[in-house]
Amino acid sequence: MEVLPDATAFATKVQNTLIQYHNIEDDKWRVAKKMKDVTIWRKPSEEFNGYLFKAQGIIDDVFNNVMDHILPGPCRLDWDSLMTSMDILEQFEENCCVLRYTTAGQLWNIISPREFVDLSYTVAYEEGLLSCGVSLDWGEKKPEFVRGYNHPCGWFCVPLKDNTKQSLLTGYIQTDLRGMIPQSAVDTAMASTLINFYGDLRKALRKA
Repeated sequence: MEVLPDATAFATKVQNTLIQYHNIEDDKWRVAKKMKDVTIWRKPSEEFNGYLFKAQGIIDDVFNNVMDHILPGPCRLDWDSLMTSMDILEQFEENCCVLRYTTAGQLWNIISPREFVDLSYTVAYEEGLLSCGVSLDWGEKKPEFVRGYNHPCGWFCVPLKDNTKQSLLTGYIQTDLRGMIPQSAVDTAMASTLINFYGDLRKALRKA
C-alpha cells in the first residue's frame, strides 16, 4: 500500500487548483448541456486530452445538508445512481481520506464499469464548503473494472445570499475514463451524468 508523503500538503494543492478553476472567466467556457435547473459547461483540460466540465445549479436545501449527501460515505451510495460501491481505504483526518469506488456501465455499456481510487478533502470555503479530490495510483486494480483517473475535481456549495435555505452547487469534473472509448462518447456521457447527478441529489434531499 502506497503512502502519501504529506496528505495535508497534497490536499491543499488540490484545493488551490479547484479555486483556480472557480475563478476562470465565464467567456472561457462553452455550454455543453443546459436544463431549466442546471447548466453544464466545458473547456479543454490542461491536465489531459479531454475536457474540464463545470456544472452549476441551485439546490433547495441548506449547504450542510447538500454536502452531507455528496461527501464520501454510505449516504452517497443510497442516492447516486452511477456509484455501485464505496470503501474508505485510509482516513487521515476527519476531512481527508482515500476512498475506492466503482461506477456502473454507461451508454448501454459502451462505457463499461469503472473503478477509481481518490484522495478526498473537504474544507470551508466562503460561507460554505468545498469538497475536492484527485485520483491516486494506489492499491491493486480489480480485474473486472477498468481503472479510471480523476484529475483535480470538486464541488463548491455555498448558501445563496438572498435565501440561505437554498444553495448554489458548482462542480468541476475532469475524468479520464481510460480504456478504448471514443472521446465523443465520453463527452456525451459526462454531460448527461452531471445532469443526472443534480436530479438524483434533489430527489434524495426531498426524501431526507
